[in-house]
Amino acid sequence: MKKIILGLALLCSSVFAGTVNIAVAANVSYAINDLIAEFNKTNPNTKIEVVLGASGKFTAQIQNGAPFDIFMSADMKFPETLYKENLTATQPVVYAQGSLAILSAKPLDFSKGIEIVSNDTIKRVAIANPKTAPYGTAAIEALKNANILEKNESKFVYAESISQAVTYALTAADVGFIAKSLLYEDKMAQYKENINWISVDPKLYTPIDQGIVVLNKAKDNAEAKAFYDFILSSKAKEIFKNFGYLVK
Repeated sequence: MKKIILGLALLCSSVFAGTVNIAVAANVSYAINDLIAEFNKTNPNTKIEVVLGASGKFTAQIQNGAPFDIFMSADMKFPETLYKENLTATQPVVYAQGSLAILSAKPLDFSKGIEIVSNDTIKRVAIANPKTAPYGTAAIEALKNANILEKNESKFVYAESISQAVTYALTAADVGFIAKSLLYEDKMAQYKENINWISVDPKLYTPIDQGIVVLNKAKDNAEAKAFYDFILSSKAKEIFKNFGYLVK
């Protein structure tokens, strides 16, 4: 009897024992650690392997057979593309809504909002590649709607991802368009709102709805399903809120 009970205990403990490989949009790079830590409180035997990058590049990799279980995109367009190509086990669902910000390593007068980009003292503006990074697309849209895109295009320094745009904003550029969520990390606390950064007027760009899908590789993967369900849970929403995202 003891052997049977022990066997059942071992079986139960291994129900969610395994590895889940997820492709995660770079803007979630800080929040993902807290999300995994919270998930592992109830799923201690599940290892979450994270690859961070630009959503467009992940989409191309998945189309070419990259072995990811879950894709957390920075928009809905890329997950919807994969869904239409029958590469996902679930329909795209919004897990959070992101916000755009402008960041500088040095104190600046942000009183004119996005118009700061047109200031003669601003020589370089970091922007994530709009072809692969949704926050780059949002930045271009915001500049266009503010009627200052064309006269500032020569200043643009393109980054491969939104996290690289942060690096450029703090080093190689005078300012950079970034995901607001990347300001909610302890190491970014030195940069103050209205001194080093401002939020971009949300009326200037289409809401950045960020979508998640389970990929076909994981359609029968219980661990992947558990993590997917967690990302859409109330606990995860609280974490996303703590990193400046909007959630419903």
